[in-house]
Amino acid sequence: MVPIDLSGRTAIVTGGGQGLGAAVATVLHRAGAAIAITYWPDPEGQNKARADGLATQLGERALAVAGDVRNAEAMTAAVEATVGRFGRLDILVNNAGILRDRSFKKMSFAEWQQVIDTNLTGVFNACKAAEPRLQEGGRIVNVSSISAALGFFGQANYAAAKAGVTGLTRVLARELARRRITVNAVAPGLVLTEMGLTIPEEERQRMLANVPLGRFGDPDDIANTILFLCSGLAGYLTGQTLHVNGGWHPT
Repeated sequence: MVPIDLSGRTAIVTGGGQGLGAAVATVLHRAGAAIAITYWPDPEGQNKARADGLATQLGERALAVAGDVRNAEAMTAAVEATVGRFGRLDILVNNAGILRDRSFKKMSFAEWQQVIDTNLTGVFNACKAAEPRLQEGGRIVNVSSISAALGFFGQANYAAAKAGVTGLTRVLARELARRRITVNAVAPGLVLTEMGLTIPEEERQRMLANVPLGRFGDPDDIANTILFLCSGLAGYLTGQTLHVNGGWHPT
């Protein structure tokens, strides 16, 4: 076996308090990394409670920190808080995202902008804040989606944002290569997180018929792929989008 050891490294996982982000934070922490879990400070305090709860569960080498990805200054503050606590930054996982699904005809300008601001501009803001602090040989992993390739009905905003993430990944891979920072994306198929479960059951079953492996993704399926991309095993892999979808290939 070739173990993956991230001891001595520090990772930020945006939106890491729940769902896929929580799985990623847990897997990276298990591999030895110190983890900063960012969250959007919603008025009800639910995101903070989830992030704090996960950080407490992980224990040593874990920190929950406020970080609204839509706000460039907030992300800079989150990065500085992470470096202040752990002394360095090696990995950024851009996981934070939202859905505002509606047919194009019915989609409001606000629903379009909310998704673009979080799912695309949020990735730019986090990368912009983290890049000066990333160690040479660091890692950026962006979460895209199968929706960027297939263009699901009702996801004009989401598919456009995730396609933008793929393009941004390719550009950053070129521009940061001089510092040996790799930049890759992971495009999950349907994963049964809280977000995935918002898709109606009837529609989920139609989707399942397209998956050769006959099951939906588990958060750990995606988290383990991200772990690989964050490791030394992926040092010569950059500018790529890995589709992790059980064989549900775009046609």
